[in-house]
Amino acid sequence: MPNTQYEERLGTDRMLPLVFRMALPAVAAQLVNLLYTLVDRVYIGHIPGIGTDALAGVGVTSSVIILISAFSAIVAGGGAPLAAIALGQGHRERAGKILGNGFVLLVLFAVVTSTVSYLFMKPILTSIGASTHTLSYAVDYLSVYLLGTLFVEVAVGLNTFINCQGRPGVAMCSVIIGAVLNIVLDPLFIFTFDMGVKGAALATILSQACSAVWVLAFLTSKRASLQLERRYLQLDRRIVGATLALGLSPFIMASTESLVGFVLNGSLERYGDIYVSALAVMQAAMLCVSVPLTGFAQGFVPVVSYNFGHGNRERVKECFKIVVTVMFLFNFLLVLLMILFPSLVSAIFTSDAHLTETVTRAMPVFLAGMTIFGLQRACQNMFVALGQAKVSIFIALLRKVILLVPLALLLPRWMGVMGIFAAEGISDAVAAICCTTIFAFFFPRILARMKVA
Repeated sequence: MPNTQYEERLGTDRMLPLVFRMALPAVAAQLVNLLYTLVDRVYIGHIPGIGTDALAGVGVTSSVIILISAFSAIVAGGGAPLAAIALGQGHRERAGKILGNGFVLLVLFAVVTSTVSYLFMKPILTSIGASTHTLSYAVDYLSVYLLGTLFVEVAVGLNTFINCQGRPGVAMCSVIIGAVLNIVLDPLFIFTFDMGVKGAALATILSQACSAVWVLAFLTSKRASLQLERRYLQLDRRIVGATLALGLSPFIMASTESLVGFVLNGSLERYGDIYVSALAVMQAAMLCVSVPLTGFAQGFVPVVSYNFGHGNRERVKECFKIVVTVMFLFNFLLVLLMILFPSLVSAIFTSDAHLTETVTRAMPVFLAGMTIFGLQRACQNMFVALGQAKVSIFIALLRKVILLVPLALLLPRWMGVMGIFAAEGISDAVAAICCTTIFAFFFPRILARMKVA
């Protein structure tokens, strides 16, 4: 019999300490993971003579990279909550099938996305904003990065299955190992070996490979209460369907960031590469807010899912009160600091005075609506934790597809280049208000339908 003491604590420990004990390692892991992006961009932005163009080129590739890694969110955000619900219900075999099927899906996603991206690399990069000055840097970075797609999918997609076993510390280690290695290898490959942006990409995929090995080593060991077993690797239509249905919302949340990159970079390129570089800086700044919130969600979702499956209505409500308070306040305060001091944020990534001035003008407009976005992150992840696929899919589509893309195409007609940046702020604010309203309507009804233990 597997040792279930860790996962059982999800249903018995005091809620406030439990949420933070689960969430803080995941937040720490995500903050360290953020260094993958930030360290790459800091080093690349300071390459003598080519830093600004190289930064723009790598910024363009982020749209493709986000789309590729978004497929891991189908398994991480769809499979892991379903596994946690199954564990809460005592259905261990179903949880094992969800994990095994998730692994097979990640391998398939890696093969398909890397192949398509490599075959159509230049047309894709050109269509999303790479210019004649920046295309070569984008191709150099992406051509190396695609070699490690499988490592990225496995490391990100399966790590949440460690969390749902009540082992956030183990999950945190997998990310820290990769991020620390990336920090060490980046300057070595970029400057010492004079590999430029190719060196940055190589450092990233080697680091992700180490993270993937760590995750697989744990999930196939006796330390895991939910193990990755060969007998569960055969795809089950019902398991795959349930994973895809719930995972579609996290996938849309992640992939629409790529869609936005396609639209924003393509629109900004008409006004000059300096605006593409500015967007790369501001999106990196946004990650400083969204990544910790993602980590916090990875911590609390297993708690909610387990107690939902176990039929403990009061613990679900108690968890939500903690989550919405923490996520809103953290998001609000950090975004406010960035709006008030944009030049300090820009200085981290570049010493180019023109780029800093552009970021200083655009960032308050770009981030204004994100001040209340913590509400959406809390409510949307609660929907996922509760297995509410249809509602979470709509909310995921609302912010980026229904609001941001049309606004980014229309507002420049009246506001010029600032209209592109304003589209982000407006869509963030409207989506947060709508999501919170929808959640306030549905949450009591979901609780009323729960099977109470």
